[in-house]
Amino acid sequence: MKVIFMGTPVYAQKILEELIRAKDMEVAAVYTQPDKPVGRKKVMTAPPVKITAERAGIKTYQPEKLKDKEVIDELLKIECDFIVVAAYGQILPPKILNHAPCINLHASILPKYRGASPIQEAILNGDTHTGVTAMKMDEGLDTGDIIKISKTAIDDDEMVSTLFEKLTHIAADLTLDVLRNYESYKQEKQVNKEATNCSKITKADGEIEFEDAVILYNKYRAFTPWPGIYLKSGLKLKEIMLRSACRAYDAGKILEINDDHIVVGCTLGAIKIYRVQPASKKEMDILSYINGKHLKVEDYLS
Repeated sequence: MKVIFMGTPVYAQKILEELIRAKDMEVAAVYTQPDKPVGRKKVMTAPPVKITAERAGIKTYQPEKLKDKEVIDELLKIECDFIVVAAYGQILPPKILNHAPCINLHASILPKYRGASPIQEAILNGDTHTGVTAMKMDEGLDTGDIIKISKTAIDDDEMVSTLFEKLTHIAADLTLDVLRNYESYKQEKQVNKEATNCSKITKADGEIEFEDAVILYNKYRAFTPWPGIYLKSGLKLKEIMLRSACRAYDAGKILEINDDHIVVGCTLGAIKIYRVQPASKKEMDILSYINGKHLKVEDYLS
């Protein structure tokens, strides 16, 4: 079975690796985003998918715009049975959608969380389950017919990194299943009135206040390691836990100082803080930070 693969980050890379390992699959070509400058030194860095494809000797394309006529014409010359898409980052034009069935692996239970950050969104909303949806793509954003959904539980204290890992393995297995059994699955239309959307995460999303402790903790779970969560002062909360969810406190008031953490009140609930990182300084344990600031119980963390 011949496949064109389109994807960019680690999530897509793992799916590509499974396709390469499968003896009944041939990856005819890979499409991924252009190399981008990374870090303070702006070092040009290849997407994870490109690295895997080139190691396997697979022809790799990195068009700035997939909709350009030259790009489309070149792709249409590549024979394939399916086009597999996972977190590629570009909309497929109609001519490509019509070249072969285009299967997208989206990391949510569609129609919930169409868009760029479905894994984080599930955690932010305190969902107990999520999954990966295999769908046949159309011209909309994550609006195609559903082929199959594989689900998994989200633990109360699960971080985005571990959930990402679980969904990546689910997506890789689901991809092979759907390709091998495509004709046997009955596709279903999405119920658009039940759809929700999520946008690309920005650094500004990480700013928090001591309001609802559950919302704050969910942001910590969803935004660690990037963009992290931080106060208006720039103080990053690097390691926290939920202490309570119901009782009301003064926002930011230090309620307890313990051996390895402090308890800080929120307008609803309280959190434990273990490690922080002041703006432009190294990460440190919370006791070192409050001692340096001469903070004690009943003072406010800001």
